[in-house]
Amino acid sequence: MKRLLATSAITLVISAAAAHAESLNILVEGGGEMLQKAVAAQFTKETGIDVNFTVVPYQGVYDKLSAEIASGQSNFDVASIDVVWNAKFAAHLERLDDLFTPEFSADFSPALLSDAKVGGHYIGVPAWANAEVVFYRTDLFENADEKAAFKTKYGYELAPPANWQQWRDIAKFFTRDTDGDGKTDFWGTDTIGAYSEEWMAHVLQAGSPGVVLDAENNVIIDNAAHKEALEFYIAPHCQDKSVPENVTEIGWGEAQNLFYQGKTAMMKFWAHAYRMTPADSKVNGKVGVAPMIAGKAGIAGIPGTWYNVIPSTAANKDAAKKFIAYAVKHNAMGIEAPLGLAATNSAYESYAGKPGYEHFEPLLKTLAAPATRGRPMHEHYQEIVDEAVLPAVQKALSCEDDADEVLSEAKETIEDILN
Repeated sequence: MKRLLATSAITLVISAAAAHAESLNILVEGGGEMLQKAVAAQFTKETGIDVNFTVVPYQGVYDKLSAEIASGQSNFDVASIDVVWNAKFAAHLERLDDLFTPEFSADFSPALLSDAKVGGHYIGVPAWANAEVVFYRTDLFENADEKAAFKTKYGYELAPPANWQQWRDIAKFFTRDTDGDGKTDFWGTDTIGAYSEEWMAHVLQAGSPGVVLDAENNVIIDNAAHKEALEFYIAPHCQDKSVPENVTEIGWGEAQNLFYQGKTAMMKFWAHAYRMTPADSKVNGKVGVAPMIAGKAGIAGIPGTWYNVIPSTAANKDAAKKFIAYAVKHNAMGIEAPLGLAATNSAYESYAGKPGYEHFEPLLKTLAAPATRGRPMHEHYQEIVDEAVLPAVQKALSCEDDADEVLSEAKETIEDILN
């Protein structure tokens, strides 16, 4: 009984301290601070609780949170973490199930809610979310001569690509030698070979129930959808020659630069880039946006979401939870920040249709697509990608190996990691 009374007394002290918290400390990457700065200022004005941000580079968020968990204490009440770390940190985070009322949950796409849950419990709340959509050159797609030539060659109207076949046709159509020296200097699109997430989106479009692992963590990287998606993903490079040749050297940054430099007619890219086209870019004012392309399972994307979490050793858990709920309620305030991202449907919908925010409707459609879902929620995700998934994609992009063999080898490597 004495022990019970002592525990109750400690609980009361902690609750009182949380209720009277004077400040909150939030660990966040630079762009994330900007997305939450306005809402934090308003939170302070309404509650009297100061919000202090500790801003570190991307990897610094993982390293600092890992170090604090290892030490058994936390200087941070909230951390904004990449979705790929949710499973890794889940055992050391507060459960936030009570926040996810039906009304609260209804404002997020199903894929974002699914990624917020680890081991049957919500451990994070979406703070901002992104997905790859289709960017295209409006000056080319609306050019009368280009439209006529495309229809003559392919038998249908030139328009932003909506499916795999249109993507390949349009990419081939625009790939050309523009200066007459006999060498291709303009491509229909690019293929990213430095990361594997874009291929994962095609896996979902092909109808796989998940990417790499299923819901029970069985390895499914060798199923028919993964193979179909891999064959589609390498085709622009290996068959059509409609992308720059150095595919394994092209990551998201290189793909973005090729488009901004006027070297490609379209790209699949994270939606936030729509408002970040440089003023001196050759394509400034000439960029259109469409939802991610569809396979036989429809449109699908891989969400890029950041979650606000509370370390289990945080000092001000009640105040931290109050801030996280407040940030969701006022989620649209982040849209005015440079990255211009939010997480709730209502935040994005409040801007959709406004000039300069034409990318929000394609983004919402991609995030809400039934086939859209997140990456494997597994603590060894990054190891699986680094040692099996990305090597498989890059080996396939050599154009010399059979997709079945590449994916079978990847499956064996992943099973070794898991076992």
